Amino acid sequence: MASKGNRVLVPEAKEALNQFKMEAAQEVGTPLKQGYNGDLTSRQNGSVGGQMTKKMVQDYENRIKTK
Repeated sequence: MASKGNRVLVPEAKEALNQFKMEAAQEVGTPLKQGYNGDLTSRQNGSVGGQMTKKMVQDYENRIKTK
C-alpha cells in the first residue's frame, strides 16, 4: 500500500507538531512561515526535518537513560 503523504496520526497533536516545526526552523535559521513554503529550497526544508528528528532522538535517549 502506498503512503498517503505526511499526515498526522494523532489529530489532537497537530498544533503541537506545527509549533515544534516552527521552533526547529528557527533553530536552524530557516524562514518558515505558516501555510505555503514552496519558495524554500529542498536543503532548507531538509534542515528543518533533520533538526526535528535530532530533537526527537535526543528526547528519546534522555527518556531511556533515566529508566
